[in-house]
Amino acid sequence: MFSIAGTAILTVGILFFRDGKNNQISNNSKTEYSETFATSEEKNVVSLEKSDDSSSASVAVATVSGYSQDEWQNINVYEKCNEAVVNINTKETAYTWFLEPFVQDGGSGSGSIIDAEGHILTNVHVIQNATKIYVSLHDGSQYEAKIVGYDLDSDLAVLKIDPPKGVILKTIEFGDSKKLKVGQKVIAIGNPFGMERTMTTGIVSGLGRPIQNSNKRIIRDMIQTDSAINPGNSGGPLLDTSGKMIGINTMILSSSGSSSGVGFAVSSETALRVVSDLLKYGKVNRGVIQASLYQLDYRIARYAGLDITQGMLVSEVSSGGNAEKAGLKGGTEAAYYGNRKNIIYLGGDVITQIDNIKITSLADYYSALEAKRPGDVVKVVIRRNRKDIVLDVKLAGEN
Repeated sequence: MFSIAGTAILTVGILFFRDGKNNQISNNSKTEYSETFATSEEKNVVSLEKSDDSSSASVAVATVSGYSQDEWQNINVYEKCNEAVVNINTKETAYTWFLEPFVQDGGSGSGSIIDAEGHILTNVHVIQNATKIYVSLHDGSQYEAKIVGYDLDSDLAVLKIDPPKGVILKTIEFGDSKKLKVGQKVIAIGNPFGMERTMTTGIVSGLGRPIQNSNKRIIRDMIQTDSAINPGNSGGPLLDTSGKMIGINTMILSSSGSSSGVGFAVSSETALRVVSDLLKYGKVNRGVIQASLYQLDYRIARYAGLDITQGMLVSEVSSGGNAEKAGLKGGTEAAYYGNRKNIIYLGGDVITQIDNIKITSLADYYSALEAKRPGDVVKVVIRRNRKDIVLDVKLAGEN
């Protein structure tokens, strides 16, 4: 189905994958976390930390427990969330020189249990090419998981396990990534290099980063963090100091293949919208332009006599569809494309911008529509007869 990996690695600008706003996904997707600590003195410290008097909490931590306030914060988050972080391992089918199939180990990564029903959020690249997916819980128990749905545009996937009756699953609550600030402390928990439920800390280093993944999709609004993220961390949660998941660790920027202080996480805002659709439909219900589009390049532009070399060439427009009603025009001159098996039509419009997002490639096109729904109206800038024209195009649902 896909290629296996634990953490996506962006090396010198290229990603190598080794390894909603609707918050009501499920009543079970949020949970009350227990606060079990070793001594009664420690419990007193926790209650003080939650009081309005932060100075008293700091003094109490320093004098009673011997831990600093920051250390207690880390301990508290780990106690709340570590048992909800799972280790994901896969098996994949390979073939001998004689084309005989055999099963071999695939990749590994992390995931977060998001509800008591056993749904797990992870990255698509963690389960790529998997023929079998196994999820290990904190107590060492292992279950085979099935794929509920996946979304290449956001690199997010939802799995499902079915533990025996009586097994109570710990879950992680979604936080609000829209309220994040650069400099805010964040915490990552995952399974780097197979070391289960490892915790690292850092800060939000940047917000709104557009990063291209291995599927040639640009994921916008990613969270940049210096919290150490390594192969195996992919799919694990990025948490705020209250223990809420504000991101899903997805890739790193590295020249060596290991953490170099620049990691990226898909925001919880994106995850909530994607997960909601995956649970309802098994896919993300995005709006699309009802037209056959091809990425423009210099060769096609020169042959067609165009004055631009970047954008999405409109080959055909669906008859009677929203795009045709908006005035979008396809081509009329047939030409071979690629391996001479495909035919495209030249002479039509070239899409250069959608809702203030410049369209130079297929990745830009997918990115511009990533958060759009069927029925949304987008402003599309097209190039026609060496002039720019703006059309209001109503998006349709995918077939």
